[in-house]
Amino acid sequence: MKLNHALIYLFLLSGNTLVYADKYPKNHNIDILHYKFELSLSDQSDEIMGKASLHILFKTDDSKKIRLDLINKTDARKGKGMAIDSIYSPHHKIKYTHSNDEVFLFFDTPPEKDEKLEISIVYGGIPAGGLKIGPTKYGHRSFFNENWPNLARHWLPSIDHPYDKATSEFLVKAPSKYKVVSNGLLQEETHLDKSFSLTHWKQSVPVSPWLFVLGVAEFAVQMVDEFEGKSIQTWVYPQDREKGFIDFSYPTKDALSFFSSYIGPFAYEKLANIQAASVGGGMETSSAIFYGENLITGKPDNKRLQDVVIHELAHQWFGNAVTESTWDDAWLSEGFATYFTLLYQEHAYGYQEYINGLKLAKRRVDNYTKTDSTFSIISDRTAESGIVTNTLTYQKGAWILHMLRHKIGHAAFKNGIQAYYKKYFNSTATTDDFRTEMEKSSQKDLKTFFQQWLYQPDPLKIKASYVYDETLKELQLKIEQIQSSGIIFEFPLELEVYNPLLNGTTFHEFEIKEKTTLLKIPMKLAPGGLKFDPRSILLAEFF
Repeated sequence: MKLNHALIYLFLLSGNTLVYADKYPKNHNIDILHYKFELSLSDQSDEIMGKASLHILFKTDDSKKIRLDLINKTDARKGKGMAIDSIYSPHHKIKYTHSNDEVFLFFDTPPEKDEKLEISIVYGGIPAGGLKIGPTKYGHRSFFNENWPNLARHWLPSIDHPYDKATSEFLVKAPSKYKVVSNGLLQEETHLDKSFSLTHWKQSVPVSPWLFVLGVAEFAVQMVDEFEGKSIQTWVYPQDREKGFIDFSYPTKDALSFFSSYIGPFAYEKLANIQAASVGGGMETSSAIFYGENLITGKPDNKRLQDVVIHELAHQWFGNAVTESTWDDAWLSEGFATYFTLLYQEHAYGYQEYINGLKLAKRRVDNYTKTDSTFSIISDRTAESGIVTNTLTYQKGAWILHMLRHKIGHAAFKNGIQAYYKKYFNSTATTDDFRTEMEKSSQKDLKTFFQQWLYQPDPLKIKASYVYDETLKELQLKIEQIQSSGIIFEFPLELEVYNPLLNGTTFHEFEIKEKTTLLKIPMKLAPGGLKFDPRSILLAEFF
C-alpha cells in the first residue's frame, strides 16, 4: 500500500510517526537461541547434505506449531531447492509440512513456557540461491554464500528475517584441498581421510541469518594483526596472495579503532577480510566480510577497495551488532554505514574529504530523485515481495545523519549514538528507538525532523531570490519552498554574503518554517555575492 502525499501531510501535521508493516510472519512466542549447521560439500555434485540443529526457547506454553523458512525443491526451479528427510527432537514428537517454501512443525504436546528444545532437521538439495557454487575468476571451484536480504532460506532452515538473532556454528565436511571460513572462531580442522576434511567455526555472538557466512575455496591466509586481542585476517585466492595481502593491510585496524572509540565496542571474535566470488562490492557478514574478487589490485592506494572495507566495517556496528527490526528500517543499516564511512574519512583524510563525500552523495540523491519521486526512506516494504533498499537508503540516509549532527551538535550526536548502540547492542532496533535516544541526548523534540526527512518522498526544493534596497540599506531575501506535494519543511538555512565594505564574508543562519519567508540583512553596500548553504549542511535543491 502506498500512502498519497495528502495523507502523509496529515500525519506530519498530527505529529505522529507513521507506522508501516513488514509483512514477515513473526512469531514472538519463540526465540531461536542457536543454530548448528552440519554440511557436506562435494566436487562431484552441487548437492549439499545438511543437518540443522535449532536450539529454541519457548516463551509461552501454547506453541502448538512453529514456522521456518526453507526453499522447496520444485520442477519450476529445475530440481533445485531443498528436500527434508526427517525432523526430530529428543523429547517431543514432531509432525511437519514443507511446502510453499515454508516448514511448519506441529507438536502433539506443546512445549512448556521457558522450555528450551533442540530440533534437528535433516535435509539436502541443490541451492537455487543463497549459496553460490561455481568457479572463481581463475576457474577454480568454490562455495560462497550471499544471504542478503532473505536468501538464507535457500540453503539453511531458519527464521530468515532480521528480527530473530541467534548464535551459530558451521561444521563443514569438504574436499581437503579447500579451506573453509565462517563466522566466529575456528574450533577444529581435521583431515578425515585422504579426500575430506572437517572444519568447525562457532560464533558466540547473536546475529540475524542474513549475516551467516560460509566461504569454501582454495585460499591463501594471512594473520595480519590483532585488535583488542582479536585476530585480523586476510583470505584471498592463492593467485592473488601478494596483491591481496597488500590490499587488505590497511585500513582495517585503524577503522576498527575509530569506530570502537566513536560508537562502542566491536562485537565479534575476529575480523576476516575475504576475497569472494559471490559479491561484486562487499557484504558485511559478521566477523568475516566478503569482497568482490575483482577489487584486488595490489596497489597501496586502492581507494575503491579501501572505501568498501570502511563501509563494511561500519556495518559491523550498524546492521550487524545493532540490526533493524523490520525491513522498513533498513536505513538504520545502510544509511548509518554510509555516514560512518564519511566520518572515518574525515578522521583519516581530513574535513575536505568528508565534504567531498557528502557532495557526491547529494549528486546521487538528486539524480535518483529525478527518476523516481515516490521513494521514501521508511515505507511499507518487505524483502518477501520486493527490494528494501536503493540509492536513497544509502546516500540520503547518510545525509539525514549529517543534518542531525548539525541540528543537535556534535557532542550530543556522539553521545546519542553511543547510548543507542549500548542499549541495542546485539539486539534489534527501530527508527523510533534511535530517535528516542537522540532526543534524550540533545533534549530536543526531533519528531518533525525525522518525519519530514524519512517518512515522505519529496526532496526539499528552494527558490531563492534577493534584491538590495539602496534606500533602506538592507539585503532583502525571499525564500520559497516549491516542492510539489505542498509539504512544508522546517530547516536551518545558512547564507554566506560577500561584504565589499569589509572586504570579506559574513555568515547568517535562519530557521525556515514557512512556505515563503522574507528575510532582511542590514548592509551599507550592495553585496558582492551570495552563497546559499556554504558549509553543505542542508540536503536541498536550490533554484
